[in-house]
Amino acid sequence: MSESLKLSYTVDGGDFVSAGKASEGVKRTLKSIGIDPAVIRRIAIAMYEGEINMVIHASGGTAEIEILEDKITIVLQDKGPGIEDIEKAMQEGFTTATAAIRELGFGAGMGLPNMKRYSDELKVESTVGVGTTVYLSFNV
Repeated sequence: MSESLKLSYTVDGGDFVSAGKASEGVKRTLKSIGIDPAVIRRIAIAMYEGEINMVIHASGGTAEIEILEDKITIVLQDKGPGIEDIEKAMQEGFTTATAAIRELGFGAGMGLPNMKRYSDELKVESTVGVGTTVYLSFNV
């Protein structure tokens, strides 16, 4: 693949039924172009965690994916409440999810830690009251 392939998805806040559709679409595309299944798995996990965070904590957002021959980048952006303490949010088990969300089986505080674990690079930018942008990069 000599040129980049770009994909774009909208993630709806509060819509747990549709959560995962963007990561599933990316997974399907990567499989169709012959990306290593182990890389696809890492991308799908990290991206799903980001989608769920947008569903739980923000009023949704966008996922922009660029597929290059040697690298796949994902930018997840929302206009949610922002993250007050990114370092704390990166700790496994830390969550600001409500009890109702946790009762649904979400909000265990593994979203950002899993995104870090499964990506080759992770960068989080957030402004309280404005929103959060997560940059994920994966070597192919």
